[in-house]
Amino acid sequence: MQQSGGTAGAEAARSGRVLALSSQVAFGHVGLSAAVPVLQRLGVAVTPLPTVMLSNHPGWPHVAAHRVPVEDLRGMVEGLARNGWLARHDTVLTGYLPSAAHVELAAWVIDRLRKDVPDLRVVVDPVLGDSPKGLYIDAAAAAAIRTELLPRADIVTPNLYELGWLTGLYTETVRCTAEAAQGLGCRAMITSVPVSDGSIGVLEVGPEAGDAAGTLVETARLDGVPHGVGDVFSALIASGCTLREAMGHLSALIAASLGADHLRIVESAPDWAAAAPVPPKSCAR
Repeated sequence: MQQSGGTAGAEAARSGRVLALSSQVAFGHVGLSAAVPVLQRLGVAVTPLPTVMLSNHPGWPHVAAHRVPVEDLRGMVEGLARNGWLARHDTVLTGYLPSAAHVELAAWVIDRLRKDVPDLRVVVDPVLGDSPKGLYIDAAAAAAIRTELLPRADIVTPNLYELGWLTGLYTETVRCTAEAAQGLGCRAMITSVPVSDGSIGVLEVGPEAGDAAGTLVETARLDGVPHGVGDVFSALIASGCTLREAMGHLSALIAASLGADHLRIVESAPDWAAAAPVPPKSCAR
């Protein structure tokens, strides 16, 4: 297996405007509250549609939350369309979708946009759960993501647990993870892949038969990383970053945020936004 990250030497084209559906917090940087400042800092316009609004990440002792009704979101999309703005988006990013109805809404938005934007790019971050907690969304919503969103995705960014849940396949080694990701039918970037005791990786696998081995970016396993890293990663990919570019930005942001309550997206923006792509390496796996 080649360890690098994406197509060596390639510079991805930046998205023009991203339509993003996910959670939003008033304080902190997770969901849209992570994706929006990251996309804007990279010069990408973004239209956020919050599926649920929270005071903060629910991992904190106190949280207030309100699920945004699907009919309200549908009305917002219709308003964008009537003003002539919906078709200006060239990318859709989906994140936290709390119910099957929210998943169906996301699928409807994708289908509607593709009628006007044939080369629309769809990035699905299938926010389902993590190990060892398991699913932390409704099982019907998780099943709808598998049946409704995966077939519409150009790129998916699951963590290791989510890949296993979506495919039903063993994912405890890098090679097994690559084989499982191959079955998704689109380009996949799998996060939290175990590489060794002290490191984890992000594995990129494409749907082509010759891409089954995938490419891997290996990073140190760190403690004290705030919530929201996955949301930032999917936003970076939605912006048009290659895997090497995204991991360069993300590694710099993590280094600046270790031990903090929340990701220091704003405070460290000059550093993480200017970070170079992760350099290519090669090794046999």
